[in-house]
Amino acid sequence: MNAQYALSGVTRRTLQVLVAAVIFRLAAPSVLAQGQAPSPTWSQEDGLRIVKEIQKRVGSLTTLSVFDWITFGFHGKTVVVRGYASRPIVKSDIGNALKGLPGVESIDNQIEVLPTSNSDDRTRAAVYNSIYTQASLRKYNANQGTVGQASMGGSVARRAGGITNDPPRGFHAIHIIVKNGNVSLWGDVLNEGDAAIAAMQANTVFGVFSVDNNLAVEGSKTKPKEK
Repeated sequence: MNAQYALSGVTRRTLQVLVAAVIFRLAAPSVLAQGQAPSPTWSQEDGLRIVKEIQKRVGSLTTLSVFDWITFGFHGKTVVVRGYASRPIVKSDIGNALKGLPGVESIDNQIEVLPTSNSDDRTRAAVYNSIYTQASLRKYNANQGTVGQASMGGSVARRAGGITNDPPRGFHAIHIIVKNGNVSLWGDVLNEGDAAIAAMQANTVFGVFSVDNNLAVEGSKTKPKEK
């Protein structure tokens, strides 16, 4: 089962067709092939059971947010986890959540923890607002508004500019990854037009150096590149 799956953060039933797509999307077959041949993998039944258990465990983590993007795949009986974490706790929580999976020999946690940066934090908030206040993209946002509207009154962390430590809650179909001023968008949208608009909105934010659009269109055979 050399395949890769994508996981979003905490989900809501806001846009059900995309919830399923973002949480459990088969993408980039055989990307986990490595130098040495893997040990025998599971039966199809066991593999599907393990996928569902990973989905359940990781999808229930409250630390995951719109500013994280996590994928997983298999190499033999090893679960390989990749992607981007806006905070170290996201990587550690995922590693801890996957411990003790029946039938799994080991967990290879390759998640990249993004640098701590006040500038990147400001970029995250600005890109979030630019994308999710755009009329055609509001449907992808459980909060239906800005970072401020999603703050539930605003925490001390957010008022201090710490959007990474206090991210918007709820389901978001478009995930925003920021590293040293460079933005990458991950997730699923309903059509090519929405994917293009999201990238355009991110590009309008002052201080953004580049935008890498990895959004997949639901039902399209074209899959985003692997992290």
